[in-house]
Amino acid sequence: MDIRTLRSFFMWCTILDGAILLVWTLVWTLAPDWLYGVQRWWFPLSKEAYMAVMYGFVGLFKILFLTFNVVPFIALAIVGRRVKAEG
Repeated sequence: MDIRTLRSFFMWCTILDGAILLVWTLVWTLAPDWLYGVQRWWFPLSKEAYMAVMYGFVGLFKILFLTFNVVPFIALAIVGRRVKAEG
């Protein structure tokens, strides 16, 4: 597998996971009562516990998104430019 293919893969992973994070954060911040009502059907949590769990999940997803999508994409972009410049 060459650098171009890997860079393209991580670019699309970054775009798709970034869109998921953006939609999830927007829905969670703009319609928290609706989202809590939907989730309450499946998980019997108090609203405070639900908000704490969601905050933790969004934070964890953001850390994983940055670590496993954005950083490898940037690293491959840098390496790809160096390889292209050298040769």
